[in-house]
Amino acid sequence: MPYLFFSAIKGAAPVDSVSRFCRELAESSLPEDPGLVSLLESGNWFEAFKILASVLPATPSIVVLDELPWLAEQDPTFDGSLQVAWDRLLSRRPVVLLLLGSDLHMMERLTSYDRPFYGRADPMILGPLNPAETARATGLSGADAIDAQLVSGGLPGILRGWPHGMPALDFIRQESAEPVSPLFAVPEATLMAEFPSPDIAHRVLEAIGSGDRTQANIAATAGGPGGALVSGTLSPILHKLTHDKRVVAMNEPLSTRPGKPALYHVADSNLRLYLAALRQTQEESRRGRPEVGFRGVERRWSAWRGRAVEPLIRDSLAMAADELPWPETAVVGGWWNRSFNPEVDLVGADRGPVARQVFFTGSVKWLDGEFDGHALRAMFEASAQVPGVVPGRTGTVVVSRSGMAAGVGPVDVHWGPEDIVGVWPG
Repeated sequence: MPYLFFSAIKGAAPVDSVSRFCRELAESSLPEDPGLVSLLESGNWFEAFKILASVLPATPSIVVLDELPWLAEQDPTFDGSLQVAWDRLLSRRPVVLLLLGSDLHMMERLTSYDRPFYGRADPMILGPLNPAETARATGLSGADAIDAQLVSGGLPGILRGWPHGMPALDFIRQESAEPVSPLFAVPEATLMAEFPSPDIAHRVLEAIGSGDRTQANIAATAGGPGGALVSGTLSPILHKLTHDKRVVAMNEPLSTRPGKPALYHVADSNLRLYLAALRQTQEESRRGRPEVGFRGVERRWSAWRGRAVEPLIRDSLAMAADELPWPETAVVGGWWNRSFNPEVDLVGADRGPVARQVFFTGSVKWLDGEFDGHALRAMFEASAQVPGVVPGRTGTVVVSRSGMAAGVGPVDVHWGPEDIVGVWPG
C-alpha cells in the first residue's frame, strides 16, 4: 500500500520537524503528484496534517509517526493538533494512522482521559518475542533456546542476525569481534534514548544492572564519592524507572504477610547483560581485543544466567497455572527475609505481594549438575519459613536445567527447559 513513515528526532525544533515531515511526505508513495506538497517553514503541525490529508489517495494507505513522545515534547500543542486533524480530516479517509513510541508512560498519556486523543485510538503494547518464538527464530530448543532468549531479550533486531542453531555463548563470541553488532548496538541505543545525558537516573540503572538489588546497595553504588543517595532522591528515581519507563522491575517477598526489602532488576534481559558484562566486551572489541572481552562474559555467564532466568521461569509458571495442580494460582514470585537467609526462588499464590493463600513453593537450579537430595532438603527447610506454607499440604515445584538425580523426591511438579519453552504460544 502507499505509505509514509516519519520518525521524529529528539530535541529537534518544531519548525525543523514540520519541514522534514513535509519533505518526507513529498518523497513518499502517498501523493500522486509530489509537487502538491507544500514545504512548510512555520512549525504548525495542523497545517502539516492538512497537507497530508490533501494528498491521501482514495485507496487504503498507511501513515506511521514514530517516536511520537519526542514530537509531543517539542510542541505542547502537538496532541491537540493531531486530535483536530484526525476528527476533521483523517478519520473518514481509508488511512491507518500508526502512532509509535518506546516511552510507554508518554504513549499512555496520549490516550488518557484528560488528553485530546482520548477515545480515538486502540492502544497496543508490542512486547519482545517469547521463548517459543525465539526458539523458532534461532532453530534452538530447550535450554539453548532459553539462553538465546536471555541474551537477546527476545528482540528481533538481535535475533534476525542469529545463525541457525548456534548456541548463545558461541553467538556472543562471534559478535564480540564487531563492536557495532546489534548485540551491543541495540541496548546501547536504548540507553542513549532513555538517558541521553549521564544523570543520577542513569547511575541508578547502572547500579541495578551491575547486580545491586536492594535500595540500600543501589543508593551506595549510585551515590559515588559524595556518599549514598538519600531516600528522598532515590525513591522518585526508582518509581520513574519502574512505573514510568518500566526499564526496571521491582519484586516484593510473596507470602501471607507483608515483607521487606523490595528487590530490583533490569527488566530487559539483553540490557541487563549489557550493563553487567557486554558493555565491557564492546569496549575491548573497540580496542581490538574481542577475545579478552568475551572471556569476561564467559566468567560471569553461569552466575548471571542463574539469576536472570528466574523472572522468566516465574512468568512461565504463572502462564501455565491451568495446567498445574493449583489452577487458582494468579501470581508467582519469590520470598526472602531481611537477611536473605533463606531465599526461596518460587512461591505461587492467589494474589501478591500479600497473599490469602500460598499454593506452592519451590526451587530453581540452573547451574550445571542435577537437582540432588541436598538441594531438595535445602528447599524444604527454606520453604518451611515462608509465611502461609503448611507442611504436607503446600505443593512443591522444582525447575532444573539438568534434571533431577535418580531417587530424589517426591515433588509435585518438576519442570525442565522444554517445559518452560512449551508453555508459550508460537
